[in-house]
Amino acid sequence: MDRNPSPPPPGRDKEEEEEVAGGDCIGSTVYSKHWLFGVLSGLIQIVSPENTKSSSDDEEQLTELDEEMENEICRVWDMSMDEDVALFLQEFNAPDIFMGVLAKSKCPRLREICVGILGNMACFQEICVSISSDKNLGQVLLHCLYDSDPPTLLETSRLLLTCLSQAEVASVWVERIQEHPAIYDSICFIMSSSTNVDLLVKVGEVVDKLFDLDEKLMLEWVRNGAAQPLDQPQEESEEQPVFRLVPCILEAAKQVRSENPEWLDVYMHILQLLTTVDDGIQAIVHCPDTGKDIWNLLFDLVCHEFCQSDDPPIILQEQKTVLASVFSVLSAIYASQTEQEYLKIEKGKSSSN
Repeated sequence: MDRNPSPPPPGRDKEEEEEVAGGDCIGSTVYSKHWLFGVLSGLIQIVSPENTKSSSDDEEQLTELDEEMENEICRVWDMSMDEDVALFLQEFNAPDIFMGVLAKSKCPRLREICVGILGNMACFQEICVSISSDKNLGQVLLHCLYDSDPPTLLETSRLLLTCLSQAEVASVWVERIQEHPAIYDSICFIMSSSTNVDLLVKVGEVVDKLFDLDEKLMLEWVRNGAAQPLDQPQEESEEQPVFRLVPCILEAAKQVRSENPEWLDVYMHILQLLTTVDDGIQAIVHCPDTGKDIWNLLFDLVCHEFCQSDDPPIILQEQKTVLASVFSVLSAIYASQTEQEYLKIEKGKSSSN
């Protein structure tokens, strides 16, 4: 394989060659330790002080990744799905190297790949616990949610979802997110403005998992208006848009539907979770335009997308989860509206007496 080092020099017998080759392999894989050391050393050089102090003339170079380096680091990304490789990267303190890249590099592609490798590594419980316990790395990764590069945001969301799905460390990440209220703005901005459906679905899965894990966080986000973005000067904060959670969820759902309605289940479940608390229902129905739009969207999904008369039974079986969420939300909206109408009638009766 071209990623492995050159064969040992002549003069060794076959047994010696096999011993050397075996000693260079990572675990039970055929991947070379020597080659991987070289790639990681190259990453260290990229973010070394002498390379980060640059003039405006080579500013453009800092945002581009050398083709050879990109190919090599992408191989590491692929390799990191192997547990032996992931554990070796962990032992070699690769997460610290990636943290340095994320903190210093302005190259979107390099940042995406580094977060992607960490995401693969976090799929293994032991490494996920180690990554999650590193407070500095946690801060750097959460800061990636403020990135403007969709692929980096996608990999960051994938990493967060992986960590939130690990019961042993989920509470650590929920607490960190609670400590950074501006994350609310970033997620709302993505949901309300992105056209990248893969990103919208993954961000939706993160929000869904957060709300499922912590009702307090869900209530805070439902009640939230606009939080000042990270590192945003106070004098500029007044010009920031005021995000409301439910309209942002609605925009994301519309965008996802335009590409594939079958991917809507996550946003339908988020709405269903909101209806489990009174503040969530009020956030839906007390904004006239949003409440009406959500009702129309769900009604249209039932009438024209899901559960069609000519669908075979297997399709209905596949849609039962999303349909359960849709009908649950429709029922909650209808019940709330009926209650509001009843209260108006009673109020009218009282005032006329």
